[in-house]
Amino acid sequence: MRIVIALGGNALLRRGQPMTAENQRANIRAAVRNIVAVAGGNELVVAHGNGPQVGLLALQAAAYHDVVDEATPFPLDVLGAQTDAMIGYVIEQELRNLLPAGQSVATVLTMIEVDRHDPAFRHPTKPIGPVYDRVTAEKLAAAGGWVVAPDGDSFRRVVPSPHPKTIVELGVIEQLVEQQVIVICAGGGGIPTVRDDNGDLVGVEAVIDKDLASALLAAELGADLLVIATDVDGVYTGWGTAGQRRLDRIHPDDAEALSLPAGSMGPKVEAACGFARSTGGDAVIGALTDIARIVAGSGGTRVSVSGDGTKVPARRDQSQS
Repeated sequence: MRIVIALGGNALLRRGQPMTAENQRANIRAAVRNIVAVAGGNELVVAHGNGPQVGLLALQAAAYHDVVDEATPFPLDVLGAQTDAMIGYVIEQELRNLLPAGQSVATVLTMIEVDRHDPAFRHPTKPIGPVYDRVTAEKLAAAGGWVVAPDGDSFRRVVPSPHPKTIVELGVIEQLVEQQVIVICAGGGGIPTVRDDNGDLVGVEAVIDKDLASALLAAELGADLLVIATDVDGVYTGWGTAGQRRLDRIHPDDAEALSLPAGSMGPKVEAACGFARSTGGDAVIGALTDIARIVAGSGGTRVSVSGDGTKVPARRDQSQS
């Protein structure tokens, strides 16, 4: 079975943890154990987020600009490429430490083309970087020209998140998968690029949603299953209430009727629905620790166009994050 696994931010850094190399490696090592559990007999492609990491690099770049006045801060596409290489390196190393000798693993820096006229450029929604209290967030926003938005009881910087359109390195990724190579790619949703007036690829100030990019990747690769691994065991109705209920299986029509936050579970459900509709395959949203059960068909929330699905209660007031 060909499987695309999209690792959520919790695979790299748990909420509130200091963003140290040691913490990130420990979290990645735990995530990799779950991936290795389903490696036997399957073709695997691994994508991952990079929101906290690219946000940290953006802060460092801004600090350097303060020290060297004539220095231009590195744009988000370049910072994204840096984090993709760093995270890919650690994931690849940890995979190689656990996989049988002879199993090939490769990290592919992946450019993903977006529409330069995408309305997302006028309405930033994608959170990156650390969390701040309101006062600190407002100070940083004023100093750096940022847009900030609530994230739980804190605040984070938000940037444009245009929809992915074309995976530039798709052919290379497909060749590697066909040669039984485990591929790590589309990190952070891919490096955002657009076509200029001459038709040349150029980077753009944005961060593509990792789950939407993973869904596109899975569809283009003809994957049998898309696994969106996060820190909860599925999609819930009535989240945070005494009557909350996890959905085991749901049709895309019912899934899209749920009211879900744009900055968290919303893109995951959108990605799962898009993959299920475009391919007829299943997409599962579930816990990172349940990857083996998800692949076996017994874990997470399965979004599928086949079967009766799980009927959602008439009141759709879900606010799961």
